[in-house]
Amino acid sequence: MPRTGRASTLIALTLEAAYRHLGLARRSVLLAVSGGADSTALLVGTALVRARLGLTVEVATLDHGLRLEAAEEVRTVERLAALHALPCHVRQLHLRAGPGVEQRARQARYEVLEQLRAERGLVAVATAHTASDQAETLLMRLARGSALRGGAGVLSQRGPFVRPLLERTREEIEAFLHEQGIGFVRDPMNEDPRLFRVRVRQDVLPALARAAGYPVEERLASFARLAFEDDALLSQMADTAWLRLALPGGALDAVGVRALEPPLRRRVLARLLAQEGAVVDGATLERALAAVAQGRSTTLSAGLQLRATSGRVRCVRPQAPVHGALSLEGSGASGTLAGTGWRFVVGTHPAPPGALGLALPAQTRWPLTVRTRRRGDRVQGVRGSRRLQDVFVDLRVPAERRDLQPVVVDAAGRLLWVPGLWAPPEGTAGSGQSLWAIPPSPSGAGSAPL
Repeated sequence: MPRTGRASTLIALTLEAAYRHLGLARRSVLLAVSGGADSTALLVGTALVRARLGLTVEVATLDHGLRLEAAEEVRTVERLAALHALPCHVRQLHLRAGPGVEQRARQARYEVLEQLRAERGLVAVATAHTASDQAETLLMRLARGSALRGGAGVLSQRGPFVRPLLERTREEIEAFLHEQGIGFVRDPMNEDPRLFRVRVRQDVLPALARAAGYPVEERLASFARLAFEDDALLSQMADTAWLRLALPGGALDAVGVRALEPPLRRRVLARLLAQEGAVVDGATLERALAAVAQGRSTTLSAGLQLRATSGRVRCVRPQAPVHGALSLEGSGASGTLAGTGWRFVVGTHPAPPGALGLALPAQTRWPLTVRTRRRGDRVQGVRGSRRLQDVFVDLRVPAERRDLQPVVVDAAGRLLWVPGLWAPPEGTAGSGQSLWAIPPSPSGAGSAPL
């Protein structure tokens, strides 16, 4: 028979409230149980409240294959689940000891638990994280230099995974098990001082509690919960800012980014870096913030640069300059300017849909040459000539596009056209021929031949 007492009442009320808050009343849950104090309390406590909640409960226990004692621990969990008439599923992970074993074990656990949940058609997987775990995680992340998002610590829910004991400390958990007269397994890894978490648990938290004069775990866990709420609001505001500042081609409006408050600016830039595959850490983000503030470029990871010039903030992968040119001898000539994806065709009628067109004047001097810009290129307008570089600047053409932008010159070297950016003034008698320019497809492969 279940025993009652202050600790038992506290755990039962906590679990019932958590399952209701998580929307699991009259639904189903898979309990991840290792046999340690926290997960044993999760099993026993959930068994106490499942009838009131109309909750369908099953148990999963995993043998990581790292300790000989694990087989007996699995049998202990099976017996406890049977005592409470709960179906129990055992899975073998077959891990090997060595570097990164803690992270590898965690990843393997979550993958197997999610697979089992889906196989059994259950709604959620409950893990036995506590306020003590939350406090340890918070201190570890702060020590590593985390921002507010990392300060949120362990989340009460992430996808199908829920943590209904997150408000209770390890001391309260063990008091509950003592009242219930139930033993539990002690994992030697939880006593291994080589692990950062163990050093925080054994050294840092007790020292902090002695300095404060009272237990600090619940207060640290409360801070993590508030940090999560604040971060969620800031993230929502950053999403709104992103939609407002996004420009075609994946860039952001530089003036708008600079105008954001620092917490939003950091989040917007972090999103830009992440979606382009750059590493997002504190040092990289600080360089990106400085580059945006100063309107310059900075190097990221994976061969990327962040550029905050020409009124745009964007991530680019520097490309080798395009060498060579395309020669067009006359009507019917066609070809692609290598390295740019732009295709050109000399035709006798207006440009087809999706192509840009230039009506060629009667005095056109053949052959035409399509190439990229060169020092000294100038365009001729009704008020005289201008440097092509000045045209690029006035039109805010990003620097990385300028060396990929085709220009068309005639046999005398006179610049006739910069497709999509500049065309000569109208009024010259036509030759009856047109030059079509087909921009690259979104994949960069160019358009199909006409």
